[in-house]
Amino acid sequence: MIGIVGILIIFVMVFGGYLLAGGKMAIILKSLPFEMMMIGGAAVGAFLIGNDASGVKHTLKDVGKVFKGPKWKSDDYRDLLCLLFSLIRIARANPVEVEQHIEDPENSSVFNKYPKILGDSEAVNLICDTMRSASMNYDDPHQVEEVLEKRMEANLHHAMHSSHALQTMADGLPALGIVAAVLGVIKTMGSIDQPPEVLGKMIGGALVGTFLGVFLAYGLVGPFAGKVKTITEEDAHFYQLIREVLVANLHNHAAAICIEVGRQNTPSHIRPGFSELEEALRSVKQDAA
Repeated sequence: MIGIVGILIIFVMVFGGYLLAGGKMAIILKSLPFEMMMIGGAAVGAFLIGNDASGVKHTLKDVGKVFKGPKWKSDDYRDLLCLLFSLIRIARANPVEVEQHIEDPENSSVFNKYPKILGDSEAVNLICDTMRSASMNYDDPHQVEEVLEKRMEANLHHAMHSSHALQTMADGLPALGIVAAVLGVIKTMGSIDQPPEVLGKMIGGALVGTFLGVFLAYGLVGPFAGKVKTITEEDAHFYQLIREVLVANLHNHAAAICIEVGRQNTPSHIRPGFSELEEALRSVKQDAA
């Protein structure tokens, strides 16, 4: 919702200020379809050249994040901590029993309590793979931590592709606007014998290209790229929490301490409250009893 409000403010302030200053929309509206065809079409073509099919799909999908916001909310972090707490308790009480949960999470009574987490293959795989590492009795938990760190760096690098692609497009739009403007000037020079009022309109139409390229770059596409980057980085905290909790488990800390480590490493604005989490964990214990 806030993204839509931001877009409305941009258009109202830019064009409202232009009109209040005495500007006329007729020149812009007359030139807009052709300038948009040149600038927008060239930007889309360059985007397709610079990305493969999966990258294009990934970017188009991630544009929706600007309006939807992060995938993982505060309740999801609480649920994740409860899920990890259940798995750690089971693993310590009966290592054999936990295998049925990590080997077949789709049919696990523990995982099925949290369908949103179960629906995220990366989160499930990260949990199950790390729990398997714990069952292999690694002598040095730091080895597992290093492997997890590299895995999440690779995942984050891949997830950042959309923001990089959008930012590259934003960087190129002003130059494409100049290209469109130059073509407009060339057209104007071909009509140099026309009266000043005609040439003025033609030059004004040519300058719409420069305006449009800069406006799209800094008013829309650039902010979109920044927002996608911010949301991607925030969602990455969800997977980092899994690493923190399960690495603490490999160090043989008490289950409650492992969960608190994860809670403390959650960003403050989505961090579950201590009392809220304590009540949720109490319910987990009662269900397991």
